[in-house]
Amino acid sequence: MFNEDTIRGLFVTGTDTAVGKTVITAAITAMLRAEGMNVGVWKPIQTGARLGSGLTDAERLIRSTGINERPEAVAPFTFEAPLTPMLAAKQAGKILTMKELIAAGLPLTKQYEALLIEGAGGVAVPLTDGNLMVDLIAELRIPALIVARSSLGTINHTLLTASFLQHRGVPIVGVILNDGELVETDDDPSVATNAQLIEQYSGLKVLGRFPRLHTEETTQMLIHTLQKSIQFAPIREALAVKPMGG
Repeated sequence: MFNEDTIRGLFVTGTDTAVGKTVITAAITAMLRAEGMNVGVWKPIQTGARLGSGLTDAERLIRSTGINERPEAVAPFTFEAPLTPMLAAKQAGKILTMKELIAAGLPLTKQYEALLIEGAGGVAVPLTDGNLMVDLIAELRIPALIVARSSLGTINHTLLTASFLQHRGVPIVGVILNDGELVETDDDPSVATNAQLIEQYSGLKVLGRFPRLHTEETTQMLIHTLQKSIQFAPIREALAVKPMGG
């Protein structure tokens, strides 16, 4: 059993793959670091790109937050195949275990005051032969933040994700809706009511809607966008963090 005293952090999960977990994780990390907190990032496992290509989530997180860290330390397990972690690892000749996944992140827990931990895909993604992503979140015993699309279909995906986490006893800080790169929000009337309906049917708080970014994700841009669009206090409270001078 993982010792809950070993880690302080927030697990950023999503309703699906490519919903914007990386940009939200980077923005939150950049904001906390700007407020004076020694916070790091951890991507326990990533698939779909080669480490060193500049295209992996770990490399994006490092670039966007300004953290001086090696990509292989942020993401101890990287597999090139665009498959679920369990299958991508097997294709590379690796049989993953929960114990290995957690042990690989322990050096980061000793180096940073807290960690923003980004999952791969959603909560029901196969992680090992016997575990789903939700099992890792539950084992770490930290709260989760759900990143969801702002577009049509997000109510169903978000309610199912929340229910799955709650069934495992994982506290949920809230939901962030993300416009993302592929969403044409002007043509989607559901965008105006999705947040209210998610709150109504889940009892969770929607912390805001993160707009589509049209230029390179710089640290300052992420901080500025987060400040304008997201209620940040619940995230600070989940980490028991107060801003400097606060």
